[in-house]
Amino acid sequence: MKLQRYNKLFTVLTKYGFEDIVANSQLKKIVPNNFLKKHPDTQKSLSFSKFERIRMVLEELGPTYVKLGQIFSNREDLLPPDLIKELQKLQDHVAIANNFDIHKVIEQELKITISEHFKYIDATPIAAGSLAQVYKAQLITGDDVVLKIQRPNIIEIIEADILVMKQIAKNLLKYSNQAKAFQPMQIVASFEKSIKEELQFLREISNMERFSKNFEGNEVIYVPKVYKYLSSDKLICMEFIDGIKVSENDILNSININPAIVAKVGVDLYLQQILDFGFFHADPHPGNIFVLPKTEQICFIDFGMMGTIMPKDKEALSDFLLYFVQENVTKIITVLEKIAIKTEIPDYKKLEYDLYELMAGVSNTSLGNIKLADTLTQFKSVMYTNKIVLPHYLYMLIRAVIIIEGVGLKLDPEFNITDNLKPYISKITKKRFSLKRLFKKNLTRYQDIGNLIDNLPEDIDTILKKIKEGKLVVIHEHKGLREFQTATTKVANRLVFAIIIAALSIGSSILVIAKMPPLINGVPLLGAMGFIISAILGLTIIFSVFRKKH
Repeated sequence: MKLQRYNKLFTVLTKYGFEDIVANSQLKKIVPNNFLKKHPDTQKSLSFSKFERIRMVLEELGPTYVKLGQIFSNREDLLPPDLIKELQKLQDHVAIANNFDIHKVIEQELKITISEHFKYIDATPIAAGSLAQVYKAQLITGDDVVLKIQRPNIIEIIEADILVMKQIAKNLLKYSNQAKAFQPMQIVASFEKSIKEELQFLREISNMERFSKNFEGNEVIYVPKVYKYLSSDKLICMEFIDGIKVSENDILNSININPAIVAKVGVDLYLQQILDFGFFHADPHPGNIFVLPKTEQICFIDFGMMGTIMPKDKEALSDFLLYFVQENVTKIITVLEKIAIKTEIPDYKKLEYDLYELMAGVSNTSLGNIKLADTLTQFKSVMYTNKIVLPHYLYMLIRAVIIIEGVGLKLDPEFNITDNLKPYISKITKKRFSLKRLFKKNLTRYQDIGNLIDNLPEDIDTILKKIKEGKLVVIHEHKGLREFQTATTKVANRLVFAIIIAALSIGSSILVIAKMPPLINGVPLLGAMGFIISAILGLTIIFSVFRKKH
């Protein structure tokens, strides 16, 4: 399988690489018109931009690369806007796989006879994703359901593709200094974790159950029912949601549902997921959020990609939000260093200035005109330029918040997400100064001090043992030593040249004074050659000094 995927990769890249060379060079002008008329596909392909071709390459390479493109469709901190725009098209354009018998797959996977459980199953998918397809069906009980079924051979294809990606990432690290800044191995590892989690359908069922429990008793949200006895790790049977997509304003208005109220309630539910539960839907695009016409409840579907925020990080995010509102740059940097996976901040003053400039731009904008999507995009850019690597879940969160704000604006052009944030900011402020939190914080600190005191004798004993055994290693790093060695080598080389020039000059002078034969017009030939060589070497050194300006 790996060899097949390598072959597919090289075939597709060669194909589009050749066309790209033609489209972006003078070769386009010399392609005969008759040839273009006879080959309309080639003529059409010449009109595509470079970024359109990248998107087409991903589509042709299949589900793994489509998923990779979908994930990177929100990485404005890494990719140019025109490419982001093309990658976002991958969210909607996924080809349907027709090369498998759905009835056979269900019977083999669930070990059942279809007629005993289903009245009918529609063999035409109602939706197609990069990893799975969705089919409508009806149970013997009369319940309308949907079947989410993994694409054929998807696991084998993905495993082979990831091996190929890892090899490419290793080569990029080895041969490209520019690629090192993007940490290709970390990107592939993060992608592998994300896509493998999404392929575990039993995990998705668990996500739905956890999500449902979080909102237990909340009557404005509805979570679809799962039929676990008809589900497996490759197939999910769940309730069919006969709802209206949140993007369909006209239909909502036609049944007297106010889109502005839907926007406020939907975004508030999403902020609850993030700030209250630390467990959020990571792909809240309009196709995954419905309004139920009878009850006017909000219903999220597709729980394959969920984000989890650890309790410590949840508190840090709350602090970040509070400090951002207070415009406390110093505290924001402290919080970022706590959350970040890696920080190599080259200039703290520059980071402070960048963050202050970002917040000043927000505070100088009227509340009604603030667009959180623009602010988050600028924030990601600041993180990238200042070499702060945030955890993957945070990029998922930023992407999700940008999408959810877009949904809100589509429902209500006057919508402003900061209105939804106000109660949370007030809640965070009260919580920070509550007696319960202060007691808990101090108790944790006392426990940490106690652990330090308990472990101190053992730690000192370990250090003393290493000193006695001569195993204590002190690592000392000389910064700038290589540059010093290079400069010293250059000085030594020039000194050697100078000695050689001096020796040649003195030797040539002796030969000229002694009139050592052979002579040309009374001048010794060897002496003249010595002077010429000395002059050339001397001029070379002088030129080198002036060119380098040191």
